[in-house]
Amino acid sequence: MSTDTPGIDPLQALRAPRDPACDVFLTGPVFLDIIFTGLDSAPVRGTESWARGMGSSPGGVANMATALARLGLHTSLAAAFGDDHYGEYCWDALEQGEGIDLSMSHTVPGWHSPVTVSMAYEGERTMVSHGHEAPAPTGTPAPSGAAAHAPAHAPAFPHCPPRARAAVASLAPGRNEPWVATAARNGALIFADVGWDETGRWDLDALPDLAHCEAFLPNAEEAMRYTRTDCPRAAAHALAERVPLAVVTLGAEGAYAVDGRTGAAAAVPAIEVEALDPTGAGDVFVAGFVTGTLADWPLADRLAFAGLTAALSVQEFGGSLSAPGWAEVAAWWQLIRTCDRQDPAALERYAFLDDLLPASARAWPLRRAVPTIGFRQ
Repeated sequence: MSTDTPGIDPLQALRAPRDPACDVFLTGPVFLDIIFTGLDSAPVRGTESWARGMGSSPGGVANMATALARLGLHTSLAAAFGDDHYGEYCWDALEQGEGIDLSMSHTVPGWHSPVTVSMAYEGERTMVSHGHEAPAPTGTPAPSGAAAHAPAHAPAFPHCPPRARAAVASLAPGRNEPWVATAARNGALIFADVGWDETGRWDLDALPDLAHCEAFLPNAEEAMRYTRTDCPRAAAHALAERVPLAVVTLGAEGAYAVDGRTGAAAAVPAIEVEALDPTGAGDVFVAGFVTGTLADWPLADRLAFAGLTAALSVQEFGGSLSAPGWAEVAAWWQLIRTCDRQDPAALERYAFLDDLLPASARAWPLRRAVPTIGFRQ
């Protein structure tokens, strides 16, 4: 874990002796991400493009796991790792570098790590990936039914998920992940996002694990398609009839959330930043919202914090490389209050940070990204 991050535990006041050791459990494929930045335009066929920046880091589900761990949550990840140098690097970066519990993960002999090359330019990204589905761990039965159609690289794990305060799942049409129901029965709050529906049906009933979710966090386009509405806010209210918390991300316009239990709604505008690379920003947003929910913050504070962490992440390149910790949050808060012509009302939106952050912080900007997989010591 980063040695410059203040030791903030956002759940310290809520912890009790019989609480689960794990705050958040998640599972999914880990990729080695290689990210090129500083491209002036998209690569042109038949030419060579030079990038002004490069970074490498664990990607895929590692983006979310890293974001959660850097915010002080005890995070457990179940994933398959190749026994190549890439897999060894990813394992070490997550376990030793970020303090993530990998006791439910496994190394697969003879299986090479999935790799994604990402090129960031003009505020967007283009990715090329390669990999093969990981074999199931010894003793794990072969999937059947809907689970047999899980995406390539989806790792299986041979045991029930650990007791946890929360778990993060990625929903897909027609796919049922038995571990989600098990985690929910054991008391975990399930937070879920969703990808593009390649079937084109956009049917909420085709997401069976949605019934176990505490919170559902689609983007505006996904939310409107699933609810057959033409307004993101209307979509959020429609989704709140299916889940206790509906959160719709609105890109440059921020986010909107509805508490289905109380009917309360909250809207928070986005923070204007110069985006270097959007890779992993959605994962960071979810991690920030999970943190605020487990800490029992007001809904608007959760949205504001999630948006802030996502905004900080896009100012650096890479997915897990750019996930902010409390050091970055503290440095931003210290800087923003000293800038001229700040809107007092906008600053007041983040005043809740005063009770969380240390009195002093390192100077802005902070950088985590490194240009290569690693150097020999």
